[in-house]
Amino acid sequence: MPPHRPARPLRRTFAGLLLAAFAALATAAGASAQTRVKDLVTFDGVRRNQLIGYGLVVGLNGTGDRLINTPFTEQSLKGMLERLGINTRNEVLRTRNAAAVMVTATLPPFARQGTSIDVAVSALGDATNLLGGTLLVTPLLGADGQAYAAAQGPLTVSGFAATGNAANITKGVPTTARIANGATVERELKFVLDDMKGMRMALRNPDFTTANRIADAVNQRLGPASAHVLDPTTVDVRIPPAYVGNIARLIGDVEQLHVRPDVVARVVVDERSGTIVIGDDVRVGRVAITQGNLTVRVVETPQVSQPQPFSNGATVVVPRTDIQVQEGNGRQFVTVGGNVSLQQLVNGLNALGVGPRDMVAILQAIKAAGALHADLEII
Repeated sequence: MPPHRPARPLRRTFAGLLLAAFAALATAAGASAQTRVKDLVTFDGVRRNQLIGYGLVVGLNGTGDRLINTPFTEQSLKGMLERLGINTRNEVLRTRNAAAVMVTATLPPFARQGTSIDVAVSALGDATNLLGGTLLVTPLLGADGQAYAAAQGPLTVSGFAATGNAANITKGVPTTARIANGATVERELKFVLDDMKGMRMALRNPDFTTANRIADAVNQRLGPASAHVLDPTTVDVRIPPAYVGNIARLIGDVEQLHVRPDVVARVVVDERSGTIVIGDDVRVGRVAITQGNLTVRVVETPQVSQPQPFSNGATVVVPRTDIQVQEGNGRQFVTVGGNVSLQQLVNGLNALGVGPRDMVAILQAIKAAGALHADLEII
């Protein structure tokens, strides 16, 4: 018997590990239903800025702007050459290896001088392909008219176009391109994070419930009355004394808090593609639904009537039209609703045996009947 004495402690140890594992799984499941504040809000002052510029792309293989149709491209070429010491003021340019483009970029928050950013290049004139082109140095301006970056470099085009005598093929959009790390930041935004007297968070999806939950989580982390809700979009946070002069630490601590966001019950319908997205909180009142298909088929089978040989008749085309009307059979009422869940709603709609486009009409009818307790958004 002595060799069997350790069995009870081993069983207790295994049971304890099993309970700990179940507890860890339960904790993970509860945490998975929550979202970081970082993914729900944006912080006041931490924002991106849009940049735009006008430039020239050269080195194209005869696919650039036709200067007779784009006088701004010709003027830009002459101005560039004149700055380089080449006088072409009274000359007529015939090149098709250059194109006028618009260059756009996004200036990240707190971008420092010398930082590289990506740029997008789009043809402005009648250029057909930017493949193989190189963007000449282009200043990128902000909303205040100041130049914050300069872009230059070879273009990367994702699309292509091939043309022959009797056919042509185009894949993607060859008149747009990108330059990875193609712009260098030359001017910094004058904004000091530690000079902020308060911190505000703007919800990406405005909601009173979510805003109050975020404020409660912040108050639990920083202390009572540290945060309060101004409106469904804004949560104001008072800077605690321990974080004065260290706002970056405050933002880092707040954005790692977890809350459970609340969303509005919504059904989104894309009529063009027949795509339907139903939120988890959508509920439907008790309704009975039936759906029938009516198909009308018109078939034209013209026949040629020829006269007998050596007769005075004429050959004519005699129309023959066959019209068939078919109505869907076996369609019965299906009961859906009674505060059902999302899965029950989907099962009820699938029981009708209809496609996505027919479901769009059914959802619109349910909404018109007042039984769909959700926002129906059609895009």
